[in-house]
Parts: sequence; structure tokens; C-alpha cells
Amino acid sequence: MRDTKESRLLLVLLVAIAFALITVDIRGGRNSPVDGPRHAAAAVFGPVENGLSSVVDPVGNAVSAIRDSGSRHDRLAALEKENAALKAKLGSDDRNRSRLKQLDKMLKLAGEGQYGIKGAQVIAIGAAQGFSWTITIDVGANDGIKRDMTVLNGDGLVGRVTTVGPGTATVLLANDPDFTVGTRMEAGDELGFASGQGDRPLRVELLNGKAEVKKGDRLVTFGSQADKPFVPGVPVGVVSRVDPSGGGLTRTLYVTPYVSFTKLDVVGVVVQAPQKDPRDTVLPAKPKPVPTPTVTVTVTPSADAPVTDEQP
Repeated sequence: MRDTKESRLLLVLLVAIAFALITVDIRGGRNSPVDGPRHAAAAVFGPVENGLSSVVDPVGNAVSAIRDSGSRHDRLAALEKENAALKAKLGSDDRNRSRLKQLDKMLKLAGEGQYGIKGAQVIAIGAAQGFSWTITIDVGANDGIKRDMTVLNGDGLVGRVTTVGPGTATVLLANDPDFTVGTRMEAGDELGFASGQGDRPLRVELLNGKAEVKKGDRLVTFGSQADKPFVPGVPVGVVSRVDPSGGGLTRTLYVTPYVSFTKLDVVGVVVQAPQKDPRDTVLPAKPKPVPTPTVTVTVTPSADAPVTDEQP
């Protein structure tokens, strides 16, 4: 259409008619006078719209699929994140279960020995003093911890408290070369002194050079005056080797400690000593010996074996 004066007037007229129809349609609501023509137009143009829709919908579906794919990717990423969190929680729960098991074992030992203990967790290893075998625990003076208190766990003797701060304390481990504790042999009165040797077995010097000792015998703490630094009856270890008696005043033993000093986590500080020496009651039950099966072989003569007659 040419841009003339008449075409412009026609365009203005059509726009005015359109506005008029819109106004009438809005005011008429459900009884709009243009409702009939609208239905007629829908009947005419509806099939055309459906045809166009069949052409356009695959494109729209593809876009929707891409959008859904992105949202699915986001959901997958969220699920993976949740799974990672659950795995981390599971790992944490496993660790907590391990700690609860250690705590139960330690409480059982404390109950059998009648030790009043303050539970603690190892928060550091080593110390500023040098290369000594020490740990730092998360209890201190504010928790009633004092110097020269016995430290144990569910397996036995861990060490003794050497330094105390307001909220932490340093424990000298029983395998430290500067560590010495009085010991007593199980089911006997043979006394000695055990000293640490780092990652090697404890060295024990028995006061009786002629004492009868064998591999597998067990030792507990003898106890100190006023129960400091050691309370009596705490399991120390098992004899792994006995030096031949040389007729000296003492006899040397090597003892494998019950406690694994490289795997310490939950420990207890003995804040109240037992009223009575528990002696050997805290030692773990000895494993029952496994009987060695005996095999009896019976030889049966074969029917095919040749028979020889011997003449007298």
C-alpha cells in the first residue's frame, strides 16, 4: 500500500475501530457483542494455528528439553553433593562409634579397678620440650587435673600428667625413655621397674635376680606413695622376652605394652584412686588355649596285595 493521505486516514480509522471494539468487549464481559465473531474467527483460524503449532512445537520441545536437562543436571549435582555430605557424616559416625567403643572399654576398666576418672581426648602429639613421647589432652586445671596423675585408657597404662594448663595438660607416655613406673608380676609379688624405650618393648628390671618368669606373664602397676604418680593395678603389658639369669641382683625382662601409643584418642585421667588395691582384677581375661587336633591314620591292608607263604 502506498503512503498516501487516504491510506493514513484508513489506518487511523482502523485503529479507532479496534479501540472501540476492545472497549465494548471489556465492558460487555461475558455478554460481549463481539463474542460471536470471536468464535467464528477461532473456527476459521484454529486449524491454521494447530498446523503451525505442529511445526513449532518440536522446536519448543527441544528448548524445553534443554532447559529440563539443565535442571536435571542441577538436581544431579545437588544429589551428588548430598551423597558426599552423607558419606562425610557416615565417616564421622564411624569415628564416633569408635570413640564410644573406646570410652565403654575404658569405663569398664575404671569400674573394675574402682578408679575415678576424668575422660579426655588427645588433641596433639609431641611437645615443645623436645623429642619426648608426649600427648596433649583437652582437660586441665579447670577440670580438676593436677600434675603426677595416672593416665589410662581401655587397654591399660598410658602415662602420667607432667604439665597442666587451665584447659589442657601434657602427658608423658609410658614408652618415653624418661618414664619409669613400679610394676608387679601377675599372681605374685615380684616387683620391678619398667622404663620406656620408644617404639621398642618396655624394659623391666625385676628386683629379684632369681625370679621365675616366662614369656606371656603379665604385669600391672605397683602403685606409688599416696597414689601419685601411679595408682595400683593398672595393666602394663605382657612379657615378650626374658634375659637369661646371670646371677645378678636384678633380672631383665622385655614387656610388650597393652597400649598402642601411636593410636591414642580417648583417655582417662585418674582423679580418684581406688580405696583398695585391685591387684590383678583389671587384667583382661586370658585367651583360652585352642586344642591341637590329633589325626590318627589307620592302615588297612589292600585286598590286591600279594600273599606270601612262609615255610617254617
